[in-house]
Amino acid sequence: MGGFFGVASEKDCVFDLFFGTDYHSHLGTRRAGMAVYDREDGFAKAIHKIENAPFRTKFDKEATSMHGSYGIGSISDFEPQPIMVHSHHGTFAVTTVGKINNVDELEKEILEHNSHFFVMSNGNINPTELVAALINQKENFIEGIRYALSVIDGSLSLLVLTERGIYAGRDAQGRTPIVIGKKDGAYCAAFESCAFANLGYSMVRELKPGEIVVFDEKSFNSLYCPENPRMKICTFLWIYYGYPSSSYEGISVEKMRYRCGEALAHRDHIKPDIVVGVPDSGTAHAIGYSNAAGIPFSRPLIKYTPTWPRSFMPTMQQNRDLIAKMKLIAVPDLIKGMSMVVIDDSIVRGTQLRETAEFLFQSGATEVHVRPACPPLLFGCKYLNFSRSKSEMELIARRVIAELEGTEDVSKEVLKEYSNPDSERYNKMVDRICQKLNFTTLRYHRLDDMVAAVGIDPDKLCTYCWNGEE
Repeated sequence: MGGFFGVASEKDCVFDLFFGTDYHSHLGTRRAGMAVYDREDGFAKAIHKIENAPFRTKFDKEATSMHGSYGIGSISDFEPQPIMVHSHHGTFAVTTVGKINNVDELEKEILEHNSHFFVMSNGNINPTELVAALINQKENFIEGIRYALSVIDGSLSLLVLTERGIYAGRDAQGRTPIVIGKKDGAYCAAFESCAFANLGYSMVRELKPGEIVVFDEKSFNSLYCPENPRMKICTFLWIYYGYPSSSYEGISVEKMRYRCGEALAHRDHIKPDIVVGVPDSGTAHAIGYSNAAGIPFSRPLIKYTPTWPRSFMPTMQQNRDLIAKMKLIAVPDLIKGMSMVVIDDSIVRGTQLRETAEFLFQSGATEVHVRPACPPLLFGCKYLNFSRSKSEMELIARRVIAELEGTEDVSKEVLKEYSNPDSERYNKMVDRICQKLNFTTLRYHRLDDMVAAVGIDPDKLCTYCWNGEE
């Protein structure tokens, strides 16, 4: 995953760029960067690893040494960006969010035009560099960005920094958001609307799917917008990735999570002593459940935020098992002798919630009823890489299905049955997951209830990871 922020200002833009980018830190853990353009000094860029330190500490020097009128910043889970490009368009910088599934095909096409790529240390092409190469295939930025948005299989949203202003292009199916903000003497573009208020910006509007705009310090103009675009925004943005104070398509992240918890409570028939949200992503869902069920909300699990500001897990399984325990500290007096509903955003591999349930039982809990805020994940994300799973068999639901069916090669028709909460196969899968993870009971959020909690046309939501439908 990742996020970005861009700003054009009559004054020096770096203060806003620094904090606007920092407000996207929850979206990535590995790389961050800023690029600026100054009318006298030209372009400057800085990229740092943020795996072991937050964005602010890594870019403290650049916050005072960089200067310019225009700038873009990036937080990324993967490739280093923004990248700087010298081309027939002139010099520009670009940053992207998304996932490119047809890299090999696009690479071959570009290499046929006598172009070349630099490569990352693992031998893979930097996807953002590939996007820059696609833009360079056309005569101007508008056509180049349109071309990139149209040929990529997967998803792509981007910011392009030039000497004349900043271009923003939203994914052709709107899978990720871009919102435009404004204040006196400045315009900005962001993934997260929560980046605006404390910097003095007010929202202008969200871009439409496939829309391309350009802005400088004085104006904001739409350059291209497809007729009747097909919206497929990622539902998981509301469930987990989005910051609580943001909104997408006019729907508040925090309020949507309350509605998820309410729906879970309305479907439930147990009466535990307390409702617990696994911090931080399960907290709002748990508040919604508590309010609807009339059962006290409690915080027997506290995340150690000084060194765990984010909850992404390392990629090595043996470290996941250890770190799932390390980041949470128990409040024993709130656990001993208690039956509880425990709500988290999702169950992916099962590592974290299994460890959490064992932790609670060891601390004296009598019952641990688990209620994930989304349905079972049956398909690896094709569009945003929200999970770092390298195979669908890393998903606990798919491993259990393989056990129940006696093979990993399960047809789409059978998987469809497992995604249906009213089917016998679904119930067997949930029971087996519950046994494996040692919960007292397990009940997932239903897909229809989750979609209703968002509150927009279901056809505009991407639910591929739950039901395989594109």
